[in-house]
Amino acid sequence: MRKLAIASLALFSSLALAGPKVEIETNMGAFTVELNEQKAPLTVKNFLRYVEDGSYVGTQFHRVIPGFMAQGGGFDKDMNMLPTYPAVKNEASNGLKNKAATIAMARTNDPNSATRQFFINFVDNGFLDYDQRPPGYAVFGKVTQGFNVIQDMSQKRTHTKGRYRDVPVEPIIITKATLLP
Repeated sequence: MRKLAIASLALFSSLALAGPKVEIETNMGAFTVELNEQKAPLTVKNFLRYVEDGSYVGTQFHRVIPGFMAQGGGFDKDMNMLPTYPAVKNEASNGLKNKAATIAMARTNDPNSATRQFFINFVDNGFLDYDQRPPGYAVFGKVTQGFNVIQDMSQKRTHTKGRYRDVPVEPIIITKATLLP
């Protein structure tokens, strides 16, 4: 009976800690990210704002670097930069690491400049972590399903388009972003 109670408590605890999940559909397939509200509350709130207002739909993964990451969410299919909400405070000191399959916020040299662009790590990129390179890049979740879709992105041919490098020749477009129940 005691073992059953402990197992039930462990299951309840893991369910209670599960964060919001977002399914992102692309023209290459779908993947799901689970967000960590406990460790990155401002970043998760910011990301969900773009999901809920529908403005990630029609954006592209505009920067894809094999062995590193795929970045998206900020440009339409024609590489026009999209409007943003105010920048969010950098939460990279939250203890989450830029490991393979994690999602993090892209930013400029200003640590508190992240708005709508995010990236998904193809591999462990510890050099982006707060403890390796303060102020770091804020991880706020992980891909829990469909990481193969992300990995397939790294196989796409890229080129330079205007002032942007590593742009997929055939755009990788987000066709839907849904907060799951």
